[in-house]
Amino acid sequence: MDAIGVALVGTTASGKSEIALRVAKRLGNVEIISIDSMAVYREMDLATAKPSLEERRVVPHHMIDILDPSQECTVSLFKENADIAVRDVTSRGNLPLLVGGTGLYHRAVIDNLSIPPQFLEVREQLDVELSLPGGEEVLRDRLGDLDPTALSRIEPGNVRRLIRALEVTQGSGRPFSSFGPGLDHYEASPIIQIGLDVEVDQVDRAIEVRVDSWIEDGFEEEVRALAIRPGGLSRTARQAIGYREFLGLVDGELEHQEARDLTVARTRALVRRQKSWFRRDPRVRWHGGMTGAEKGLEEALVGLNRVTG
Repeated sequence: MDAIGVALVGTTASGKSEIALRVAKRLGNVEIISIDSMAVYREMDLATAKPSLEERRVVPHHMIDILDPSQECTVSLFKENADIAVRDVTSRGNLPLLVGGTGLYHRAVIDNLSIPPQFLEVREQLDVELSLPGGEEVLRDRLGDLDPTALSRIEPGNVRRLIRALEVTQGSGRPFSSFGPGLDHYEASPIIQIGLDVEVDQVDRAIEVRVDSWIEDGFEEEVRALAIRPGGLSRTARQAIGYREFLGLVDGELEHQEARDLTVARTRALVRRQKSWFRRDPRVRWHGGMTGAEKGLEEALVGLNRVTG
């Protein structure tokens, strides 16, 4: 499969955006596509680490500020818009550079995943059934009858995945497994993946500095403005790390220090999930530290320039 672009993957607060911006500036024909499920929201600026307006002027960025905070950001909606952005960049003869740490959204774009629709009424009923005594066992047995292939891919205790599989199977009348081979299959992709590997301790320190800088820059005020805006916040916008915790502060459920500390802790937990997610993909070309990753990223883009140019 011919490559059409490059992705830089890694954890939150590892320095991906900084590297991507430097390389894109040097090469000149690179446009950055953000693969971040929260940077899509307007008015949610500080905790989403969006590039500045000046940075966006120097290097074109896509998939930033495309949704109102009241809108849901589903995987399928994100993929649809990202696909348009990739085609837009390549139509001008430029190279798309995908940058972000939202693992499922990343896979949906680079592997052209078939995203099953949502069936909210079915999901609500399944949530009720799950809450009953022995609910998970009953639901696992049902999925085993309806789609044993899907059940074999779901570990015991992963109730979110169990509910989603049943939601799709019951709602569509089609086995969940028929929508694709599953996330543990890694086929050839038109996107070359470069991985930035940074020590967890280093990232942990960077997270604490980052959260404190949000607060100094007025993060609490940003969240308070979002909390009273017409239309409110969608479910997906509310679950963004940082916003979720400081909304708890605004609602009187948390003290300021609690909201700050919980944001740091949950971001660190996210980093470990991201690291595990991207490490499972054998197609990623890993580089230790920012210098190595920057060199690897530039080499991949220059090589693609030679092929496509």
